[in-house]
Amino acid sequence: MEFTVSQQDREWLEQTKEKLLCKLSAEVQRTGGKIVYIPKDGRYEDLATPTGVYWWCNGFWPGMLWQAYHASKDEAFRKAAETIEERLDQAFEGYEGLHHDVGFMYTLSALADYRLTKNKDSRRRALHAANLLAGRYNARAKFIRAWNGDRTGWTIADTMMNLPLLYWASRELGDPRFTYIAQDHADTCAKVTVREDGSSYHISILDPLTGEVVDRPSGQGYSPDSAWSRGQAWIVYGYALSFRHTGEKRYLDTAKKAAHYFIANLALTDWLPLCDFQAPEEPLIYDASAGACAACGLLELAEQAGEYEQALYQKAAWNILKAMEKKFCNWDCDADGILGYSSKAYHDQKERETSIIYGDYFFTEAILRLAGKAFPIW
Repeated sequence: MEFTVSQQDREWLEQTKEKLLCKLSAEVQRTGGKIVYIPKDGRYEDLATPTGVYWWCNGFWPGMLWQAYHASKDEAFRKAAETIEERLDQAFEGYEGLHHDVGFMYTLSALADYRLTKNKDSRRRALHAANLLAGRYNARAKFIRAWNGDRTGWTIADTMMNLPLLYWASRELGDPRFTYIAQDHADTCAKVTVREDGSSYHISILDPLTGEVVDRPSGQGYSPDSAWSRGQAWIVYGYALSFRHTGEKRYLDTAKKAAHYFIANLALTDWLPLCDFQAPEEPLIYDASAGACAACGLLELAEQAGEYEQALYQKAAWNILKAMEKKFCNWDCDADGILGYSSKAYHDQKERETSIIYGDYFFTEAILRLAGKAFPIW
């Protein structure tokens, strides 16, 4: 089966790409080198307080800027991204607030910079972050611990998206230990996080001495046994990326299994992602960020799969992005935030169905990827 893009879809993509770059141009003029998360009354506030500098989302705005710079060569995007990257040095200096999401923070900022400009300081920052991430590895239970404090045995679906930083460090240094750590974690995650039907848990608490599962709290989904959609998206994209970096077929198989579960559920909701696929019908809560991340993962899978599955993944990604653009996007250039209806967590009423920076990042990556304008940031 071959997937053919219609002329109407080509026109939609070109128009969406132009609206996206136009809006990003307006945002960078207002926002510049701020560290941002959710707009307040249509404007981003600077999050770089003594604790805010550690926030796991701090790489997504520079990631958008580097994607926009690659697509347009507009120096305003580059300058703003470089400013944020330098400001994130404060997190290295403080250290204690950093955790497993240094991959999100520095892959999308410092590593993106190094890949595009060969900035030696950016390389140093990315390697520093990779070593911090590798330092969280439990060599007995074979996983990378999530968060800090008393969560010694905690492992979560999100960490799969942090592993590309380790794969890069192995190649950059010619040191296989980073890849060994990443693969050990991916194998453990597949065993304790991904269910037989392709759905996934968000959190698994392991015995740090043996690796045995001791508990599974609900995390950001509806319940411990439900299917939080963004966690599902982390699994789809994370395992597709692990396959790209290692060539290990078991990662491709895991990504496919999770992708098929995601696609089957979105086909029931007009391609608009719910916050949790196994939550009650009411209240109806969307999470657009899950759809945007999954679309990136599906496009990654489309490059790796056979002809039939390639068409399946491509069509699903197009369907998700078109549906969300029609219902969720705000193209008003006077307001910050692009993709609305993103939700931090099912039970979090404060940050529900709003514009969140990671939703905007993955939507930007997916649209530019469809247009052949993205670069492989992961």
